[in-house]
Amino acid sequence: MNHKHRKTLHALFAHPEPANLAPADVEHVLTDLGAELHERNGAKFSVTLNGHTANFHHAKHSLPKDEVRQLRKYLEDAGIDPQRDYPL
Repeated sequence: MNHKHRKTLHALFAHPEPANLAPADVEHVLTDLGAELHERNGAKFSVTLNGHTANFHHAKHSLPKDEVRQLRKYLEDAGIDPQRDYPL
């Protein structure tokens, strides 16, 4: 995982939640983590990582804070810990 993607991953776990995460950057991070991304109906996509599946909304400019919280919870459930697995 390159440095930019590691910074994005750490930003997902930051407190307070960032309001300027680009959706494309988050999708690249998920892909680097080994997740499978599948387009769904409308502006949604499905993510499967380590046996956990979740649905998310495609944001146009930046991810809303509630989506960041939902994504953080999903990554924690999938066993991702950026401090342990991907230090800066």
